[in-house]
Amino acid sequence: MTIRNLDKLFAPKSVALFGASEREDSVGKAVTDNLLSADFDGPVWLVNPNHKEINGVPCYPGATQLPEAPDLAVIATPAKVIPDIIAGLGDKRTKAAVVISAGIRQQNLTQKILDAARPHCLRIVGPNCIGMMTPEIGLNASFAHAMPLKGDLAFVSQSGAIISAALDWATGEGIGFSCMISMGDMADVDLGDILDYLAGDNKTRAILMYLEQVTDARKFMSAARSAARIKPVVVIKSGRHEEAAKAAHSHTGALAGSDAVYNAAFHRAGILRVIDLEDLFDAAQALSRLKPIAGDRLAIVTNGGGAGVLAVDRLIDFGGALAALSDKTIEALNKVLPPTWSKANPVDIIGDAGPKRYQTAIEAVLDDPETDAVLVINCPTALASGTEAAKATIKAIEKHNKEHPQPKPILTNWLGDGAAHEARKLLSENGYPTYESPSDAVRGFTYLTRHAKDQRALMRTPPSLPEEFETNPDTIKRNIDSALEEGRAVLTEIESKTILKAYGIPTVRTVIARTPEEVKKAAKVFTDDDGSEVAIKILSEDITHKSDVDGVVLGLPNADAAKAAAQEMHARIQKAMPDADIEGFTVQPMIRRPGAHELIIGVSEDITFGPVIMFGEGGTAVEVIKDTAMALPPLDMKLAYDLMDETRVYKLLQGYRDRPAADTDAIALTLVRVSQMIAELPEIRELDINPLLADENGVIALDARIVVKETDVEPGKLNSRFAIRPYPKQWEKDETLPDGKTILIRPIRPEDERFYDTFMEKTRPDDIRLRLFAPMRDLSHEFIARLTQIDYARAMAFIAIDTEIDEMLGVSRLASDPDYIRAEFAVITRSDMKGRGIGWALMRQLIHYAEAENIQELWGQILTENSTMLNMCHELGFRTSVDTSDYSLQLASLPLHHGS
Repeated sequence: MTIRNLDKLFAPKSVALFGASEREDSVGKAVTDNLLSADFDGPVWLVNPNHKEINGVPCYPGATQLPEAPDLAVIATPAKVIPDIIAGLGDKRTKAAVVISAGIRQQNLTQKILDAARPHCLRIVGPNCIGMMTPEIGLNASFAHAMPLKGDLAFVSQSGAIISAALDWATGEGIGFSCMISMGDMADVDLGDILDYLAGDNKTRAILMYLEQVTDARKFMSAARSAARIKPVVVIKSGRHEEAAKAAHSHTGALAGSDAVYNAAFHRAGILRVIDLEDLFDAAQALSRLKPIAGDRLAIVTNGGGAGVLAVDRLIDFGGALAALSDKTIEALNKVLPPTWSKANPVDIIGDAGPKRYQTAIEAVLDDPETDAVLVINCPTALASGTEAAKATIKAIEKHNKEHPQPKPILTNWLGDGAAHEARKLLSENGYPTYESPSDAVRGFTYLTRHAKDQRALMRTPPSLPEEFETNPDTIKRNIDSALEEGRAVLTEIESKTILKAYGIPTVRTVIARTPEEVKKAAKVFTDDDGSEVAIKILSEDITHKSDVDGVVLGLPNADAAKAAAQEMHARIQKAMPDADIEGFTVQPMIRRPGAHELIIGVSEDITFGPVIMFGEGGTAVEVIKDTAMALPPLDMKLAYDLMDETRVYKLLQGYRDRPAADTDAIALTLVRVSQMIAELPEIRELDINPLLADENGVIALDARIVVKETDVEPGKLNSRFAIRPYPKQWEKDETLPDGKTILIRPIRPEDERFYDTFMEKTRPDDIRLRLFAPMRDLSHEFIARLTQIDYARAMAFIAIDTEIDEMLGVSRLASDPDYIRAEFAVITRSDMKGRGIGWALMRQLIHYAEAENIQELWGQILTENSTMLNMCHELGFRTSVDTSDYSLQLASLPLHHGS
């Protein structure tokens, strides 16, 4: 991920257009006209060797003849000359280019262009794009039909046509942009780069995206998770259905993964997904103009009862909640409204409501503690002015905002067209979301609640695992390696269950029998031991779904019955599938758990996002019931519960009538252990546990199937195919301090929030001031969540733990820039543990990690009075100098050596 030189793309001081033209209906002419007419405050140089001038503007034959290096080059020439143009621009020291030209991929020129750009770190947007626009600086480097209005929304699109459509629609609605950028083929600059840049852009309040496919999932997820914590990110993803996905493939030339997996990715990143363009701007209006919402209870104030009822219908359709007004609010409204008002929510203030009635009603409803947001509706009447009602609404909102540090969101809907136009304009100009219908307004409210829910989920601390467990991946890998050496991709049922058991997932005892006679012997053991009935299944790598070929027989009462069933099964399947290699049978005791739920837990490989975990209702009808949900690993207990909550069967697991609740902790723990399994065993490409029986007594896997494949992941390294970098367990280590005490140093985990209360109690305010540059004592949950819930792809924190008393003794951390070249470091040791070498141990671990990650420099700011920290930095090899922007600070820098 890198944002290097993207400032030259978004804020250039000079521009050169290659392929400038005066030929009517050409792309070159459209871009020329747009660049020259857009009020750009800087030189625009035209380049075309066939012209001396165009429209009175001088034309240059090539890059070498330009007066100076342009910050940004815009290229709309034939594809075949572009590699040479890029090479010339690189020699000229230009750092950014927008390649509008199409046909580059088809002519196999992409790599030549990248090779020409790379030595100069010349960043390229496109090719095959409509261009980009930055209204604030008057830059229109595109062949779009108009210039966007100035605003604070960034629009990023993989389709040039969608840019044009969004521009046309938004201009009509008075919506402005900080920038609009068409990504094209994303040969160099991709979604992750743009998200990283826009996350730090203070002119952008929200980021809107139209996506067809993600090309670098890990980079995208890391950038998206970072951006979504800073400002709203809203996305339309096309290709929701198979036919549309095929069309997107032919359009972009890259395969897109499953739409359900995209949903899981957006949810995990905190991105809000909407369906169409109008929804995109409705969501942006709500999220960028309103403060975060605390709950999902909506109150409605309306002068038309029917409009209020329509709004309630849509609210319930969208899964929202109608606020129940308190008795105090009802009493307050009785005093200011006519006797015929509705006496409930929606608050119908009657059709003749004037501005005073609107203002007092809104104020009363906003003061109700049972209300989280208010929707104000106005229907045009001859009895009162809609514009005056809008003014009264603005007064009520301003009064509420002034009196409350965390004001409640207010959405508005002025119905009608001509009569409502002035009022809607007034509300919009004052920064308040306004919609044309009750349905649109309620949808805007649901965007607020969905986004708030996702943001809270990002900050929610997961519970600790019910029990820690250790595995021996090397031993398990030997079993997998044996299968691969034999040329087998599918593990046997027993091999699969052995792996599950090694990861603490309960399984039913299973025995392989090669012949019906061996089936009899195995069954006799089970029936003689405890009188169990037995089940037998066909064993064949060629048969994936055993039930489909009558390859499962249940409830066999004795050994003779088992033998007879095996003989019949073998004959039946051999006749139906003569080419199948039947290796024998598996025999296991019948598990009788009346009332248990049949679940499925699976793992598959998505073409875009890598491994994904599935959960849902299992059994033989799993494909028919279609009650499953997906999540990206790694999972913790919180994320496991979130995954379960997306299915219908989860409601049944809570218990109903005389059926007790299932042990959902055991189910969640199974999901977490499967997540750990695929992180530590990258050879696993597919896994099915179906059915997983779950009841009040726990879970047990009755059947399992694992598909494996050779991997190039280095031994001891975690699964690099994960879209989200998993917990780096390999960086756990025991450290012996100079006084002989052994502590554990390991990467921080989200559940480590529990350590911070004790840590802060035992750390003096002055030590906290030296670390945070402020005398903080109480840290909010949100603040600690940002410290513990880190993205291992761009940050790291090591904590030192005294395992005997289970307390945190110190923390070191680094946060890299998006380029992953420099990283800022910090370290703090608990006050009562200073002087024991803990800070040293944490810093050494941090330096080793940064070197292993190929980070080039560690740097940090240290208060000049913090002599202890400065001395340690000097002894570790850091260079220090005075920070000329603040003489109370020292800048510490350590160039890193890789491969150590």
